[in-house]
Amino acid sequence: MLAVLLALAAAAGYGGSDYTAGLAARQASVVRVTVLVEVTSAALLLCVIPFISSQGPTLTSVLWGAGAGASGVAGAMALYLGFRHAAFSVASSVSAVGSAAFSVLAGVALGEQPGPLSLAGIALALPAIVAVSAPASQPGRQGPTGRHAVGVGLGLVAGAGFGLFFIGLNEAGSSTDLWPIVIAQVSAMVTVTCVAAVTRDLRLPPAGARPLSVLAGAIGAAGTAMFFLATHHGLLAVTAVITSLYPAVTILLARALSGERLTPLRIIGLCLAAASVGLIAAG
Repeated sequence: MLAVLLALAAAAGYGGSDYTAGLAARQASVVRVTVLVEVTSAALLLCVIPFISSQGPTLTSVLWGAGAGASGVAGAMALYLGFRHAAFSVASSVSAVGSAAFSVLAGVALGEQPGPLSLAGIALALPAIVAVSAPASQPGRQGPTGRHAVGVGLGLVAGAGFGLFFIGLNEAGSSTDLWPIVIAQVSAMVTVTCVAAVTRDLRLPPAGARPLSVLAGAIGAAGTAMFFLATHHGLLAVTAVITSLYPAVTILLARALSGERLTPLRIIGLCLAAASVGLIAAG
């Protein structure tokens, strides 16, 4: 049960961070926003982790953490760019399908054996995510626009990055306390800074996007810490799927704060997501 609660906290953190960063990315360069997000997260974790982690990281932990960070920031940039082309609910939810699928397959391949109820909850989570990602119909339009399709594609790319991020943190091990998430965050910061330097976009985002970027970094750092703890108190195949329900948080925030349309199908998806979490927790 502790793993489930931690994974839910991680989902809340990631969902809030994605929404906040998405707002910033709609008014500024995705690269600039991501740099400030990752710098904020790394700074916060570096201020805390050294004082609560008593052991130094191993080489294996460093390598897995670094790989996780690079994969995660690639997924984040794809997702933020996806928010420019499609609704928050669409890009975020499609990314969750990819991350959940990657993580479940990895967990089973590594020998994990979720119970029957957990497997039922995992199976229910996937249609839940698909339901909340369905595009809202608009008067005078026959179907998804080209921009929507681009947003879906970027969401899939983000899902692959997040799935590798989840797997990397799981494999980094917990014997070195929370050091793997610091390494992952520093790796993410270095990766996106290099991208910014190569693209000559190494500058702060506009003033209006800066507070949002900093807030996204702070919330995201908390989400990463919660996921790392969750995956080492439970099965990766379970905790990663629960964490992948973060689009529900993004959708609710977009509905409440941005007035984004919440269609009946998306409401059904949110209900399926709640049922999924209940089954996984019971299992």
